[in-house]
Amino acid sequence: MPRSGAEARRRLQQAALELYQERGFDQTTTAEIAARAGVNERTFFRHFPDKREVLFDGEADLRAALTREVADAPDGLRPLDILLRAFRRAGRILEDNRPFSEPRLKIIAVTPALRERDLAKAASLTEALAQALRRRGVPGRLAGLAAHTGWAAFHQAAQAWIDDPSQNLDAHLVRAFDDLRALSAAGSRHPGGE
Repeated sequence: MPRSGAEARRRLQQAALELYQERGFDQTTTAEIAARAGVNERTFFRHFPDKREVLFDGEADLRAALTREVADAPDGLRPLDILLRAFRRAGRILEDNRPFSEPRLKIIAVTPALRERDLAKAASLTEALAQALRRRGVPGRLAGLAAHTGWAAFHQAAQAWIDDPSQNLDAHLVRAFDDLRALSAAGSRHPGGE
């Protein structure tokens, strides 16, 4: 039996991840997750409201880190530069937890119910970023566009990091935001065509 709440939580997350990889998300029950973790099902529900939330556990920490970084960014930065700075700092959470992050993203990608939950969480997080930008004085429409665009670049970078672990997440983030700037600078022209 785990001796602490943090240890039980970690074991439940690891057990869920293993079972989702072995059997698939839909075929795994909370009772099976609890059994694999060496706890009872009641303990599972003390830590997580449902079996989906095991994979989204760090979302509140990520939101707090991102909005704090947006608020603390130096004056004079453009909205996308503020977001890149925030994503680079918050990305360390993912990098420090790569053994969980990588299979988590793969499980979400193949499970429709989890993709839906991921989209809902992303929408909520994007709105939090937009609000943080608005508090810095970025006009509403531009704050929303920057938050959505920045989140898309972050998501692209995270997937690239999973696909190509030879570079760290930070390098993939810088590249994604550089690509975004290149797209913006290209105006109506696009690379390789007229």
